[in-house]
Amino acid sequence: MKVVITPRGFANYGEKALKQFDANGIDVDFNQTGLPYSADVLQEKSKDADGLIVGVDTIDKDFLDACPNLKVICKFGVGTDNIDLEYAAEKNIFIGKTLGTNTNAVAEHVLSLMFMDAKNLFSSAKQVKEGNWIKETGRELKGKTLGIIGFGAIGQRLAKQVSGLGMEVLVYDVIEIDEKIKEESKVKEVSYDEILQDSDYLSLHVPLNSSTKNLISGYELKKMKSTACLVNSARGGVVNEEALLNALKNSIIRSAMFDVFSQEPPVENIELLKLDQFILTPHTASRTEESEQRTCHLATSIVMEKLLVGGEKK
Repeated sequence: MKVVITPRGFANYGEKALKQFDANGIDVDFNQTGLPYSADVLQEKSKDADGLIVGVDTIDKDFLDACPNLKVICKFGVGTDNIDLEYAAEKNIFIGKTLGTNTNAVAEHVLSLMFMDAKNLFSSAKQVKEGNWIKETGRELKGKTLGIIGFGAIGQRLAKQVSGLGMEVLVYDVIEIDEKIKEESKVKEVSYDEILQDSDYLSLHVPLNSSTKNLISGYELKKMKSTACLVNSARGGVVNEEALLNALKNSIIRSAMFDVFSQEPPVENIELLKLDQFILTPHTASRTEESEQRTCHLATSIVMEKLLVGGEKK
């Protein structure tokens, strides 16, 4: 059996996981290039693969048709919008994802973006390096309201982190939120309009699908406070970037702090990236040494379980 692994984290943090494959007689082709695989390279490597562990690689119908041996695909993360789930199901290919392994990492990254915004950390440090000594006046997070749209594991972890800062936390989810979870997380569930109108920081934690595409667009941005900051560590497509550009240029909202973008990496001369009030990190919220190790381990366990059903695991 053969498994192809595209995430570069395995080269640095997956040594134990790779040994598990070897101990069970599974050949592994893992990415040691330091760069993403091109579509052609991945297709060639995967044509005889029984299992895949993938990051943001596109796994569509044509790809799946060219890989007749595939039995399992595991996402190195939780967002599966890059995988044709319906066609995979038709071909009886199991799709796994590494739920929970990067929860804390993403929540900490969101909190870091909020601090960066409130304390002007990026602009201040940049000014000093350029030889300037400009003392910008920041804001305190204490007493501010954080709105969380999508109250899954990451949203819940973020809520607990900011409660110690003295922030009020509002939450909204299309799925009913358990009363016990709300009580433990010290949050208040509100309507969609309320969370838009009342949040000083609005953080998005939803998957990208047909119902969340452009979830935040012109209408929603106009509902927000003019002093609000929009934080997106989910997927670029859940925010209409043209509407965001207009909102920032016209002070409809104050700022936006993103870890994701509709096209990654962005093409050159994107006007949004030129704005001082927009900050983008390169989709690294989930990337910590600890989360990479956890994700390598869980992804390996998921793939081996599906490939070795009925067999002896070591």
